[in-house]
Amino acid sequence: MATDLVGLLADAEWMHRENKKLSTRLQHAKLRQQACLEDIDYGHARALTKAQVMELATSKWVEGRQNVLLTGPTGVGKSFLACALGQKACRDGYSVVYRRASRLFNELAQARADGTHPNVLKRLAKAQVLILDDFGLEQMSAAERKELLEVLEDRYQVRSTVVTSQLEPKDWHAVIGDATLADAILNRLVHNAHRLKLADDSIGKVDVNLTKGHKQVK
Repeated sequence: MATDLVGLLADAEWMHRENKKLSTRLQHAKLRQQACLEDIDYGHARALTKAQVMELATSKWVEGRQNVLLTGPTGVGKSFLACALGQKACRDGYSVVYRRASRLFNELAQARADGTHPNVLKRLAKAQVLILDDFGLEQMSAAERKELLEVLEDRYQVRSTVVTSQLEPKDWHAVIGDATLADAILNRLVHNAHRLKLADDSIGKVDVNLTKGHKQVK
């Protein structure tokens, strides 16, 4: 009986510590939505299947330093799915940082102005998962595309990045605005990335694949 009690107390203490760590990871992640993969409605008109999501739910893509690109029109749940993947990564013990693209660029610009830029870059590079939401809504400035390349260079093949966008990767060149930097940015995002194209059933089915470089973008 005494041994069983000690075991229960040890389990309770371990659970308390794990829950506290998870709470801290979620607090630091600053996810836009309180989303989890278990809450996904597969009956919604997106043609998103449970098998496709469960492949990512293992978080093996984080362990393998792979990226996830979620594209499709507004209202199909790209941000929800990105946050749900981030929440699951937190539950699996990984550190996550969420930023809307516009706010990330504002944060980096402010950091350059106040001298904290190296610290911000270090914090972003350290996150095992970086979620970049609403990418490509506006034309990027010269400073923004250079900042993005610097962020992605620090993460290339060593950390995972999740990007949501209304545009397909083949259309990102026009938004980025510089052919050379666009090639470099796409190479660091599309290489070894899981791509989920979300769409209403009336528009088309979800297309999921794993690519090996920006030259294979279709």
